[in-house]
Amino acid sequence: EHVYNRELVEFYLTDQAIPLPACPSPPYLELDEKSLALTRQDFLAQQAVEGNRKLVFIHPGSGGSANNLSISQFARLAHALELPAHWQLVISAGPGEQQHAEELAKLTRSLAPVVYHSTEGLAAFSRHLALADLFISGSTGPLHMAGALDVPTAAFYTRRRSATSLRWQTLNSQQRRLAFTPPETAAPEDMQSIDIPRAAASIRHTFLCR
Repeated sequence: EHVYNRELVEFYLTDQAIPLPACPSPPYLELDEKSLALTRQDFLAQQAVEGNRKLVFIHPGSGGSANNLSISQFARLAHALELPAHWQLVISAGPGEQQHAEELAKLTRSLAPVVYHSTEGLAAFSRHLALADLFISGSTGPLHMAGALDVPTAAFYTRRRSATSLRWQTLNSQQRRLAFTPPETAAPEDMQSIDIPRAAASIRHTFLCR
């Protein structure tokens, strides 16, 4: 969304023979390392998670207008990821989204997930998202917070013109983001048509096998 605005400014500056300033690079949101270390320590202790495990967050809620994967699709995705032993599944929920998280936790019980329910405001939520080694969700606010923190993301978008992955691309580094949409043979907002096993394989190959 921001790119075409930036390009207009760059065009004007070039037209006026004004040198272009250097563009910033990810992360666009940086948090205090000491605060993050304390947040991780407290979170792992509260959830009884071993300190050396990597964290994959799945956020099934969505406060936006775009269609999202169903809870059952998120569950299928979680199982299909075949998480290595050193990865811990974390199901996150913002205000009003706890029911989604609890439903997903039930469907993924065999994966021993932990649930993080954000109740302490946006700053605390950001610190917890910064702990993620991978963040998976639909097109929603927490996804873009994770992207601004340069956390690796795997996101599910519709092909509706106003809600595409191109328009709402996250702000993390290019090699740290994946996007999945309904195939061209399906309706633009038919999220059920997304090939979950194929998406899981792509996520696993890109982020989990490193």
